[in-house]
Amino acid sequence: MTAARPRPLRADAARNRARLLDIATREFTTRGLAVTTEEIARAAGVGVGTLFRHFPTKEALLEAVMVCRLETVAARTTQLAAESGPADAFFDCFRLVVDQSAGKDEFTRALAAAGMDAHSALRESSAVIKERLTGLLAGAQRAGAVRPDLGLPELIALLTGTTKAVEQLGADPAARERIFEVVLDGLRPR
Repeated sequence: MTAARPRPLRADAARNRARLLDIATREFTTRGLAVTTEEIARAAGVGVGTLFRHFPTKEALLEAVMVCRLETVAARTTQLAAESGPADAFFDCFRLVVDQSAGKDEFTRALAAAGMDAHSALRESSAVIKERLTGLLAGAQRAGAVRPDLGLPELIALLTGTTKAVEQLGADPAARERIFEVVLDGLRPR
């Protein structure tokens, strides 16, 4: 017996789903989790019924946003590695991961409160990102752009801490840039 494959979405349905994810990502990140599904549907230019056909609950939409963000990071890290030298790719990826991680803890807590395991849904994308971070880190270290004593566990801790620092600053772009300058300077060899 073979498992039934889900039917591919019609073009208009695929566009609606993508638009809902884009709008939900923006709204959840900028306004927080209090934003309603009705507001997201309205901003996406669709009815709430369309939203619920793609995402049966607000938590399902939130989980899809988190998965989409991680998939974006994974795809972009590959692109950065192909387009830039090892140092630029590493430092650009550092910024990208911090930018895409905004609100992640709040999202994870909300899903856990709804009885969902966000870590399980994100496991595959997280593993891909860790693999790519490992490669970018090694390349930047070989190029002499990053301290040789930095390992993946420390890098992930720095990414987490930098994300929290940037979130704490809110919408102050100058302060945000200072945080990046300090952290990225600390990653460079002495």
